[in-house]
Amino acid sequence: MPNWYRPLLAILTAALLASSPAFALQSPLSDEAIREAYFLGQRHDGSVERLLGKYIKQLPPPKTGPHISSVSLLTPFLQLAQFSGRYVGNYSAQQASLDHRSQQETVVISINIVLTDSYRAFLAAPPHLGSPQGYVRRPHDFWKDFQVQVFEGEEIRVPAHFTGAPNYSCSRWGDCILTGATIRLEFPPTALVSDSAAVQVIPPEGPEVWVDFDLTALR
Repeated sequence: MPNWYRPLLAILTAALLASSPAFALQSPLSDEAIREAYFLGQRHDGSVERLLGKYIKQLPPPKTGPHISSVSLLTPFLQLAQFSGRYVGNYSAQQASLDHRSQQETVVISINIVLTDSYRAFLAAPPHLGSPQGYVRRPHDFWKDFQVQVFEGEEIRVPAHFTGAPNYSCSRWGDCILTGATIRLEFPPTALVSDSAAVQVIPPEGPEVWVDFDLTALR
């Protein structure tokens, strides 16, 4: 290679690296990362639970309205570690790799909602024909009244899937009471390419919630 060409090649390489997008979240997972996630889950010693603390933001209860108790952001790596941890024996690293490669990687954001004294499981029903005021159950899909948006800077990221489910507390006799709900948003990893993301939750009553995630601190 001519000596005059080497500085030009270095400049071109640096320019290409500078213009290439940097992904804070690793996706798709490498073979090495898949094995690390598999063995992390197979420890069954609380390692996954301790690591999970970095991915969950716990929030204090509000003075009024529902309690947005936590917001979590689960990367492909952590999801695989959790999946591996559900197996005890007869589940190999090779099978874990095959299972993971057969599915599309996602980033999952979950919002946990807890009912409170000011946002109860029962609602006052209007009296009929002078009868005493009664109560009706809060709809099981009450979570649809919550607005959730995910931001990268000022840009809103639209999830590929947006679902929710009610949470219940049931007695030994089978009586169940609505206690809250969990909202789940799924994104392709390419939707979150910067170093940080913010989640905004606006409940129908009470204060809105903002949660920031440093994506560079998550695997």
